[in-house]
Amino acid sequence: MSSRISIENAQWEAAAHPPPYIHKVGKPPKKNFVEEFTATMRETLFPDDPLRQFKDQPWSRKLFLGIQTVFPILHWGRHYSLGMFKGDLIAGLTIASLCIPQDIGYAKLAGLDPQYGLYSSFVPPLIYAFMGSSRDIAIGPVAVVSLLLATLLENEIDSKKNPHDYRRLAFTATFFAGIIQFALGFFRLGFLIDFLSHAAIVGFMAGAAVTIALQQLKSLLGVKNFTKNTDIVSVLRSWNVQTILIGISFLAFLLLAKYIGKKNKKLFWIPAIAPLISIIVSTFFVYITRADKKGVGIVRHINQGVNPSSVNEIFFAGSYLSKGFRIGLVAGMVALTEAVAIGRTFAAMGDYSIDGNKEMIALGTMNIIGSMTSCYIATGSFSRSAVNFMAGCNTAVSNIVMSGVVLLTLELITPLFKYTPNAILASIVISAVAGLFDFQAALLIWKIDKFDFIACIGAFFGVVFISVEIGLLIAVSISFAKILLQVMRPRTVVLGRLPRSTVYRNISHYPEAAKVPGVLIVRVDSAIYFSNSNYIKERILRWLADEEEHLKENHQPGIQFLIVEMSPVTDIDTSGIQALEELHRSLEKREVQLVLANPGPVVIDKLHASKLADLLGEEHIFLTVADAVTICAPKNEEA
Repeated sequence: MSSRISIENAQWEAAAHPPPYIHKVGKPPKKNFVEEFTATMRETLFPDDPLRQFKDQPWSRKLFLGIQTVFPILHWGRHYSLGMFKGDLIAGLTIASLCIPQDIGYAKLAGLDPQYGLYSSFVPPLIYAFMGSSRDIAIGPVAVVSLLLATLLENEIDSKKNPHDYRRLAFTATFFAGIIQFALGFFRLGFLIDFLSHAAIVGFMAGAAVTIALQQLKSLLGVKNFTKNTDIVSVLRSWNVQTILIGISFLAFLLLAKYIGKKNKKLFWIPAIAPLISIIVSTFFVYITRADKKGVGIVRHINQGVNPSSVNEIFFAGSYLSKGFRIGLVAGMVALTEAVAIGRTFAAMGDYSIDGNKEMIALGTMNIIGSMTSCYIATGSFSRSAVNFMAGCNTAVSNIVMSGVVLLTLELITPLFKYTPNAILASIVISAVAGLFDFQAALLIWKIDKFDFIACIGAFFGVVFISVEIGLLIAVSISFAKILLQVMRPRTVVLGRLPRSTVYRNISHYPEAAKVPGVLIVRVDSAIYFSNSNYIKERILRWLADEEEHLKENHQPGIQFLIVEMSPVTDIDTSGIQALEELHRSLEKREVQLVLANPGPVVIDKLHASKLADLLGEEHIFLTVADAVTICAPKNEEA
């Protein structure tokens, strides 16, 4: 009778407390090497699945879609309307009024004659309008690339002593910059430019702005031959008072116009037309007063007419070929980074998407053609793109309008720039680069990531105190160092169970999370590779030693199970597998069982392939940490 009652009680307890159902970790379907390699390459180079639109289409349709992919204008052009043209016309005229004065100043900054800046705002924007995928970006020369190009070119050829070869090398660098940009887009290697981090760009731009502004002081102050005398009278006599008055007064006007535009977005057109107004007024003033006779430096001459061919001026052989390639590589990558960043920024603001690889092909093509039509490196300009956006542009037709205005300027107006004072061009450049100081971005970088801030400051001081290319090298080096540090020294954290749940979180983040007695739970926040596998093993053992020491001091039972939470471990290599094997052997000597929780498909596949799963035992690999604790320490889990 008593036996029957005990069996009934056991059945009742089993019904009231059924054993937990534990999901087994499944093995992913086996792939051969070709399938795995193909899948990896597809995900690396074609994450956006660019061929999706060609699926199940007839050949005629595929051909049209292919042409449309190269020339996006064929897609949006079919829906173009007069209403859209009105917005593009206003935007194009507005950015033209801004680009013409800037182009002349940027060309001088690059060490080239003024007309080459205008040439670079005529042909490249036309090419981009047909091939680019951004509707807001405005194309032309920019200050940072102009400065970088001048610095790199001057290291090879003196622009004063040999202006002809200097110009030829500029065209050669532009050609190779275009080739590199096109190749990156064609082979879908655009992810390479992401190695130049946002923090590095912020510091690099700010440093370049300081350098550019200091270079313009000579023209702003009218200094021709600075005196070696140390007395203040001699120093002041080396300046030109009329030039100073013109430069400072119009610089103040330009900065005031920019301030008004920032305060009231509806008045964006004021800073957009302020440079052109400054040129017109100052040129008229110098002409009627003949201030050039009193030492005020003027432009004097800008070649009239459209771009002449420069195909024969590109160095396709000789020692300058390799130099042109090297300069084009550096300047082209900086130009590409700036353009893609600008395109993505305005695409996010306009709620549309751009294809980074298409952008690179478009930018590369326009610079290749530009190098053959007397242009130097052109890219996206943030100031002009911002004006273009606020002026209500609808499509890339605004670039065509701007190009048309530049064409009219080259054909009809360039002689009128003869009396334009150099001080005005200097003030226009200084006011333009003032916007490159992004103090708020630098402050935000400091708050978010101190290592990023070091990259930002390193780039800034490298540009200011050494050179533009060294500053860029410092920025990239620090960014790489950060990546290596994160890969080689990944975070490992101890997890605890949140009250009244089966959720396990970092105990330093959640102080209320409780450790499970007899169990140490560690999470590895990185893939496990040869570069960090030994560190991860040693760090886990150190966690274990610290915990054992703490338990011993408090006279508590030791650790019986060490659970490694592997959900963040996206991959593992042979060194990582070996490190886990060594960890398992070390734990066995301490009479601690190694348990793995939530390994991903790639990891579990390699665990089985290496026989490590058999070594650990299938019963010690779980889908979740909660499952592992339920089996390893059921009494603690119930508590």
